[in-house]
Amino acid sequence: MKTELYACVYAEEFPAQALLRLHPELATQPVAVLDGRPPLQTVCSMNRLARLTGSSQGMTRLEAESINGLRLIARSTETEAAARAVLFESAAQFSPRLEDVSQPTACSCVLDITGTECLFGPPETLARNLRAALITAGFRASVAVSANFHSAHLKSAAIRGITVIPPGQEAAALGRLPLAVLDLPADPDETFLLWGIRTLEELAALPESDLVARLGPQAVDWRKLAGGTLPHAFEPIEADFSLQEFCAFETPIEQIDSLLFIGARMIDCLATRAGARALSLASLAVGMQLEGGLAYQRTIRPALATIDRKFLLKLLQLEIAAHPPQAAVLSLTLRAQAGQSSKVQLGLFAPQTPEPSRLDVTIARLKAIAGDDRVGSPVLEDTHRPGSFRMENFSITIPSIARKPGEPEPARARMALRRVRPPTRVRVQLDALKPVAFRDREQSFKVAAAYGPWRTCGCWWSTEAWNTEEWDVLAESSGGSSVACLLVRDCTRDQWQLEAFYD
Repeated sequence: MKTELYACVYAEEFPAQALLRLHPELATQPVAVLDGRPPLQTVCSMNRLARLTGSSQGMTRLEAESINGLRLIARSTETEAAARAVLFESAAQFSPRLEDVSQPTACSCVLDITGTECLFGPPETLARNLRAALITAGFRASVAVSANFHSAHLKSAAIRGITVIPPGQEAAALGRLPLAVLDLPADPDETFLLWGIRTLEELAALPESDLVARLGPQAVDWRKLAGGTLPHAFEPIEADFSLQEFCAFETPIEQIDSLLFIGARMIDCLATRAGARALSLASLAVGMQLEGGLAYQRTIRPALATIDRKFLLKLLQLEIAAHPPQAAVLSLTLRAQAGQSSKVQLGLFAPQTPEPSRLDVTIARLKAIAGDDRVGSPVLEDTHRPGSFRMENFSITIPSIARKPGEPEPARARMALRRVRPPTRVRVQLDALKPVAFRDREQSFKVAAAYGPWRTCGCWWSTEAWNTEEWDVLAESSGGSSVACLLVRDCTRDQWQLEAFYD
């Protein structure tokens, strides 16, 4: 049996970190986060620069406003939830077994890293790589590794950086920590203060029988916790992989440039997270909450999945410019759908094809000029209405050239139908309700064979109703040439048209 091993990630002042993660311009300013309903707001979190100015947790808004240069931001639970999901996702890259041990103003999780040495190396290397991954995701966190679950958790909250506790040295590593890290109830805490117990080392040295006699059976767990010997039943959670970023703005944003500045940071985070899993971004859903209770929803779908940050930001800029929000923006949400990036190997003498990003940018600009419903790929609708189609976003599908052994060759088209746009009006001569001759503006035709009629109708309940009959006709023109064509009669208007030729 392998020795249990745990790595605890502790991100303190998480409300402030979640807000500053998408606002790099505030990294050099003292920032404090206010929690509660006005006017009874208090400071719940702050960055290091704000602590140097003299601000502290529990400070009222009026006291915080008296500090010169201190930036105050309202707490956002939605931003914290999105940031917590990103932190857990980054940590889950090193172990799928993860337990949430977060506190009100700190985000923390413990990873079961037993047996991961073959993948990530010794615990010191794993801790360094784990902390580097968190820094890349935009978090400042400490990492502690121990064979005891609670020891790793307590030590990570008390340090700044990385520490690895050797097996059997948990009591020595926790000995100097203050008794406050155990978060004991008020009565036992006051009792320990009266006894002169200030550190975990002093608590672990007390006799167990005397502790139980004076404080009850729960004192056994406190003593084991201080000595680093308390067992724990690991309760892992499922860290969902959701490519989503959310940012709530302190003041409504009216300028597109300011909105794109935050959007660039959010796209960068999404691309980094997708790239860490060898994935690309296949689509980008843009959601905004606007003033007046309005909502804004748009979707960007590149022709090929990509993680090119500049390219995605350009598409976002063109989309917002073509469809600007109707009011000031209160919050911005970006949801990405992961996809596999496609690679095409060109032939030795094949010409170089344009980059897919240039195609997407060109399509976005054409949509801004002609409209969304006039640019894309035509797709036939599931209806019998002649010529019914809709426009969908253009996408590139790379066909597979290789064929499995024994697989038959695909059937080749033997005949093509060439539509006439617009259809040509003709005069048709009937005999027993069957076409025998017809004439357009230039020449006349004599029908040699006519097959039909093929009748279709639909939408009788609306103004777009149709009722037609089609005839496949073999005819000979007055000049002696033979043609195969499609004649269509509009029964509602009693009109004949030459719709297509068979090639």
